[in-house]
Amino acid sequence: MQDSKLKVIELFAGVGGFRLGLEKANPDLFEVVWGNQWEPSRKAQDAFDCYKHNFKDGIHSNEDITTVSNDAFADLEPNLVVGGFPCQDYSVARSLSGEKGLQGKKGVLFWEIKRVIESTNPKYVLLENVDRLLKSPSSQRGRDFAVMLATFRDLDYTVEWRVINAADYGFAQRRRRVFIFAYKNGISFGQAQSNFSEDQIVYNEGFFAKPFPVEFEPYKNRISSVTLPDDIVSISETFSFGFHTAGYMKDGYVFTTQVIPKEEKAITLREILINEDDVDEKFYLSEATSEKFAYLRGPKKIERKTADGHVYQFSEGGMSPTDDLDKPGRTMLTSEGSTNRSTHIVEVNGRKRFLTPLECERLNGFDDNWTNTMSDRMRYFCMGNALVVGLIERMGHRIEEIERTNKVSEIQLELVLQS
Repeated sequence: MQDSKLKVIELFAGVGGFRLGLEKANPDLFEVVWGNQWEPSRKAQDAFDCYKHNFKDGIHSNEDITTVSNDAFADLEPNLVVGGFPCQDYSVARSLSGEKGLQGKKGVLFWEIKRVIESTNPKYVLLENVDRLLKSPSSQRGRDFAVMLATFRDLDYTVEWRVINAADYGFAQRRRRVFIFAYKNGISFGQAQSNFSEDQIVYNEGFFAKPFPVEFEPYKNRISSVTLPDDIVSISETFSFGFHTAGYMKDGYVFTTQVIPKEEKAITLREILINEDDVDEKFYLSEATSEKFAYLRGPKKIERKTADGHVYQFSEGGMSPTDDLDKPGRTMLTSEGSTNRSTHIVEVNGRKRFLTPLECERLNGFDDNWTNTMSDRMRYFCMGNALVVGLIERMGHRIEEIERTNKVSEIQLELVLQS
């Protein structure tokens, strides 16, 4: 059966991890018609320039998304909206005039995602965020994620989510992120899912269970459920709930559990390193820099004082002076490559060094030299912000499977109507 194209909008695109993963899954199925990347308050738009360099087709947008009209989105007619977006305060309030609905906090980019969905009604939405989203804010645990789920409910979508550590599924980085998949109610996939219970969906039959299998038992029996209040303002003001690492929401009913991944053998740091003969001398640590890292990564207790004069002890546990080459890398941050405790330090042939920007690309599964349009500092920064491409590739294959299910159901329905 020949697949027709799925039109894709990529929001907050960075250097194009979502698009690259989808195109690796099936370039004949996924057609990114519009990709937006804009870094506010910066003259240099390094990530956008990289995106434009690596992708030739579709519209490349380097503009503040809040200035793009609803009609412009509607004209694109996307089937799938994807994007990684900042974890922010998603509180909402009734508008001053009351009858005009809700007002989300200004500058929160999730409301732009909502606006895109309202304008386009895509079949699917796939989003990525830091896993602390499930617990924010600390003063009202779970409120922000509940607001998001209620927003999807009110837009007529069913939602699945899963916190995935890339290394658990064979990739080279211990990077934990929450992925959110929403699909429009009424599509064939949703009708097929309605034959299963919530736990069957999360553990066996759902969007994430197929490409990222888990044990059929929760971690420490952590299973919960709740029905979201109808009024999203009341969720914002008073709702609190402990969301686990996986879950399902339909019509406001939430089932959530902490799943145990069926782990796959991960790629190690050693496997992603380039030939030492090709490493520029600038990446090796001087004796002074090596001493700084020995201090930063060592245990310490430091007396500190707050602004109001309160004295306290800041303590920090020690970590290995170099990263274990026979394990996957730790989570890469935007400070990678700087003199910072979180920076990876590898020791090869008795010499300590930083990871090169190319090795950081490999940690995230990008093609070699994907970001060589920018300075080393920005290459590190962009990789610290990026996602693991191979995870999206697997999700792309899953969407392809779902599309086949949809088409078979549509053909069967057509035959019934014709008979």
